[in-house]
Amino acid sequence: MLWHKDRDLSMFDKEDCIVLPGGFSYGDYLRCGALARFSPMMEQVINFANAGGKVLGVCNGFQILCESGLLPGALLQNDHQKFACKNVYIKNEFGDNIISNSVQGRTLQIPIAHGEGRYYADAATMQQLKDNGQIVFRYANEKGEVHLDANPNGAMDNIAGICNAGKNVFGMMPHPERACSADLHNIDGRSILSAFTSAIK
Repeated sequence: MLWHKDRDLSMFDKEDCIVLPGGFSYGDYLRCGALARFSPMMEQVINFANAGGKVLGVCNGFQILCESGLLPGALLQNDHQKFACKNVYIKNEFGDNIISNSVQGRTLQIPIAHGEGRYYADAATMQQLKDNGQIVFRYANEKGEVHLDANPNGAMDNIAGICNAGKNVFGMMPHPERACSADLHNIDGRSILSAFTSAIK
């Protein structure tokens, strides 16, 4: 566990993965992640990522990564202006990165819980994401068909998760950690989280 006011990441090296979890961070009333991005620990996480360390941001963590510039684009208020909390399906995009190599071509059922999860980027950034294979997940239906009707928040191009050009920083709005228990009849999230330990091995 890392405290936001600390500055020490000496216990981590590039083989490790730092996870920015979902939930809420201070200053979210201004814009999600806008103030958390300036915390002392986040400054060190930025340095860690720029040096090649692996980082995963989930929900609010994704928002912080976008605010910090580690990931392109922004997360805006859901198009229906309501908090969305339900199971959704996401389809992995074919690509050469840690997550895609683990869940290649699969459709996963993963919960969402957010009010500002609508991914947005300008046209040039969207083209760059596509050209570089940086789109990791898109919202889809149960059959894996990427369709507007399966989009829970109005995200551009049904984007649910992306990575940076270096393929070491990942962000996604759905919560894989909430889909890891057989007691909840859903373990689809395990394959996403275990992808990082598999990459280390």
